[in-house]
Amino acid sequence: MGLTYFKRFRMEIDLRGRDFSDSRPPRGYRFLSWDRTLVEAHAEVKYLSFRSEIDANVFPCLGDYSGCLRLMYEISRKPGFLQQSTWLLATDKRSGSRTGLDGLGANRMNILPVGSSILPIGSAEPEYVGTIQGIMDSNRFGAVQNLGIVPEQRGLGLGSCLMLKALEGFQLAGLSRAMLEVTSRNDGAIRLYRRLGFSKIRTVYKVVEVAYS
Repeated sequence: MGLTYFKRFRMEIDLRGRDFSDSRPPRGYRFLSWDRTLVEAHAEVKYLSFRSEIDANVFPCLGDYSGCLRLMYEISRKPGFLQQSTWLLATDKRSGSRTGLDGLGANRMNILPVGSSILPIGSAEPEYVGTIQGIMDSNRFGAVQNLGIVPEQRGLGLGSCLMLKALEGFQLAGLSRAMLEVTSRNDGAIRLYRRLGFSKIRTVYKVVEVAYS
């Protein structure tokens, strides 16, 4: 076993005087507010969003559906969990690949629990394509936990509208600042956060234990 260090940036935004009320998603998409019955849907979107990204190396639970489900339960049980900053993004538009699950092979549904909220192609139910969660930390900062958009739905501005919706929730909770951490190699996410008004405050390092072959 050995240790690997991942450089990450802490970024913050001042919420005072900002108007996040016009955080409507594009036509054909809609926000779903937090409900415990949607915890599996959040976990599925989180898994599909992060399983092939650098963050799955930094946080191995993101590369595994059961890990994502466990993480969602942990986040939702935190004392500072904010329902008003936790959102699922859904659409009735079909991506053609059921958010990438088809790429897992003929037995793809075996990775998901009975009663999973991801449904077969042609279902009248919505397709879940984005997730974000927020908590209030011990310093009364809004803390973004994970912002994820499934690969087939990227480039449509969905990440921006989800983040704005979460920031509006922090404001409604009476918080004046919000923060997040992002891996330094995630250039696309860093550009998004800067465009929305986040600034880099400090650099931190995440230590990950890895097995050497």
